Amino acid sequence: MANVTDLQTKYSRLAQEYSKLRAQNQVLKKAVVDEQANSASFKEQLKQRDQSLRKQDQEMDSLSFRNQQLAKRVELLQEELAASEAKGKKWKNKGDSPSHHTVRTQSVFDEDLQKKIEENERLHIQFYEADEQHKRQEAEMRARLEELERETQHHQSIVEGLTTNYTETIQRLQSDKARLEVKIQTLEREGKDCRLRTEECQQQLRRCQSELNTQLKQSSSVIQEKVPFNDTKFSDYNSLNVPAHNRRHQLKARDVAGQALSFIQDLVAGLLNFHSYTEQRVHIYPLDSSIESISPLNQKFSQYLHENAVYVRPLEESFLQLHQSITEDTVTVLETVDKLKNFSDNFSMYTRFLQKLLPYQLKSLEEECQTPLCTAALSMKNRELQTDVKSVTSLFDKLQNYINLLTLPSVRQDGMPQSSTSAVFTQLGACLHSLHDVIKQMSKHYNQKASLEQEIPTATQKLFTTTECLLGSLGSLTNSTGKLSTFFSNNLDFFTSSSYSPRGSTAALNPLHAESMLSNKKKAAAYIHALQKPRPQSVPYREALSNRRILTSSTESREGLTQQVQQSQEKIARLEQEKEHWLLEAQLGKVRLEKENQRISDLEAQLAMAQGAGQKSRTTAVSTLTQNHEEVETALKTAAKETMCTSLVGMLCTVPTAEHDVASVLQLGDEESREQLIKTHYMTRVGELTTQLQVSDSKAVHFHSECRALAKRLAIAEQSRDTVVEEMKRANQNITHLQDELSTTKRSYEDQLSMMSDHLCSMNETLSKQREEIDTLKLGSKANAKKNKGR
Repeated sequence: MANVTDLQTKYSRLAQEYSKLRAQNQVLKKAVVDEQANSASFKEQLKQRDQSLRKQDQEMDSLSFRNQQLAKRVELLQEELAASEAKGKKWKNKGDSPSHHTVRTQSVFDEDLQKKIEENERLHIQFYEADEQHKRQEAEMRARLEELERETQHHQSIVEGLTTNYTETIQRLQSDKARLEVKIQTLEREGKDCRLRTEECQQQLRRCQSELNTQLKQSSSVIQEKVPFNDTKFSDYNSLNVPAHNRRHQLKARDVAGQALSFIQDLVAGLLNFHSYTEQRVHIYPLDSSIESISPLNQKFSQYLHENAVYVRPLEESFLQLHQSITEDTVTVLETVDKLKNFSDNFSMYTRFLQKLLPYQLKSLEEECQTPLCTAALSMKNRELQTDVKSVTSLFDKLQNYINLLTLPSVRQDGMPQSSTSAVFTQLGACLHSLHDVIKQMSKHYNQKASLEQEIPTATQKLFTTTECLLGSLGSLTNSTGKLSTFFSNNLDFFTSSSYSPRGSTAALNPLHAESMLSNKKKAAAYIHALQKPRPQSVPYREALSNRRILTSSTESREGLTQQVQQSQEKIARLEQEKEHWLLEAQLGKVRLEKENQRISDLEAQLAMAQGAGQKSRTTAVSTLTQNHEEVETALKTAAKETMCTSLVGMLCTVPTAEHDVASVLQLGDEESREQLIKTHYMTRVGELTTQLQVSDSKAVHFHSECRALAKRLAIAEQSRDTVVEEMKRANQNITHLQDELSTTKRSYEDQLSMMSDHLCSMNETLSKQREEIDTLKLGSKANAKKNKGR
């Protein structure tokens, strides 16, 4: 991955260098085009100069030819003059008759000579001027040619530097290409390694997914069995639908309410000053109450204005209560803000107060217009102020309606939807902006009216000071309404956002949700406070995982264990009964054994007495023996009956007779011992069989639970196999996609390198063409310079 990132960074660096070179190429193209245009213009200028030079050469040739003709003409004229002078001397010698003819011809020659001389001077002057102009132009052309040569040398140096840069970039790009090819090979090897790693990761992912699926099923089963929380009948009382407490929202709401409170206080102060100074102005203008009584209309208007504090002060007090009710431990939404209703009621009272003042204010302005000193401009300003007062009153009425709409969610259970609330807040902001504009326009009109009232001759200084105070109150109202409108526009998103809403629904928050939210917040705070106390050491993670595995394995065999417990309980109850039965049997056997031992001892004593005594005693012994025999007989019958009732092995039937009474008594102990041995043998055998039966039952239950667990694991393994097959398909698709991307990037690099090489070839061709053009221009300029020097 690091190599891929390095390749991407180098590719981006190459793209940046290519863009820089492309920009420089465009600049060079522009410079070459400009130089070509300049060279073309210079060629045209050179052609024009060559043409002008040719013309001047032709003129020089014509002038020199004309000068030669004139010189020849002057020589001929001089010769003719000399011949005429010689002829004149001859004629003088001959006489004076042809003198008049010679004088006339001489005057003609003189005039002709004078004209030729003037023309020669003029031609000399033109020739001198043309020569000077030619020298000056030649000097300018030479200077221009030197400048062009310097520019060509400069451009040549630039072109050479660019060619070197281009060659360096070509070499660098070629080296980068070779390096990129090497990196591509390394990336291919790394891609193979990555594929192997992806296979390993896929295997790990399969294992993790199988474990997670089992954990998910176990947790979902635990949740379904142990955590019933959905109240489908009354969803409003579902505890999980209560939103979380937003402390940031509360802090923001308190901050916004504090800012709004400061703006409301400024607005209240401005309204109090405006109404108070309006009352003072009514007592001063148009009639001064200290000099004469004012009209009843103005008296009533002044009385109403005097009560302004009763309607304006509660606005500040109610909004202060609203600000104090917003704390960090409350829920601030329209459904829970009860103090907003008090502010709405006070605002409605102030709006009714403005509506009560409106007709008196309009009549007062009309009364000012009816004064004799009121000009037309002042009347127009009063009419404008009437419209402004009407607009202000209507805007306050609109604000009252919007504020009443905002109080509906806290009064009614149904409230308003979120979209309607957003629309109301938007319209409220627009209404505040309109109020700011109207009050600003009203202040402007009052200012113009004050400047016009200063021109009234009967205006007093008291009126001027009151008007200035009134203008100051209007200025403060303009500032406070402007701040309030901008504040509302800046926080419109906060007002229209729904920070509290039940989970899984878009319904509004009701007071019941708010109470649940606050109670949950208190519980959470108490829980956090309890967490800060010292706690016992928690179970380590690995130990918890092992315990969880043990728990899951035990839950799988829970039914088998419950069956085993029930069977073992039944067996324990049966064995307890048998145990009690055998305890009773043992107690009865002990009692019988004691009785028999006593009887044997009595019989032995009686036998000894019978042997030692006489015949008399024999009769008595026989009688006692018969009695004892009867007692023994009855005892044996009862014992036989008890044995028949209680014995588990069977019955031992003995028929006692009178002859064998003593032998039977003696043999009774042996029979009972034999029966006891048989009984113990069979009881041990029964115990062994019961233990084997319990072991086999427990094994069967264990095998049954294991089979159920294996069936579940088989189903989970099949599901994981399907998921792993799908993931393997996706991984193969990703691998093919990455190979395609690698091939595309490789092709794009090759295409860019080929484009760069083609571009460099074209640049070299253009540079060679420019060099050829510059060489041709140099040769042409040198040839022109040589021609000019030769001329």
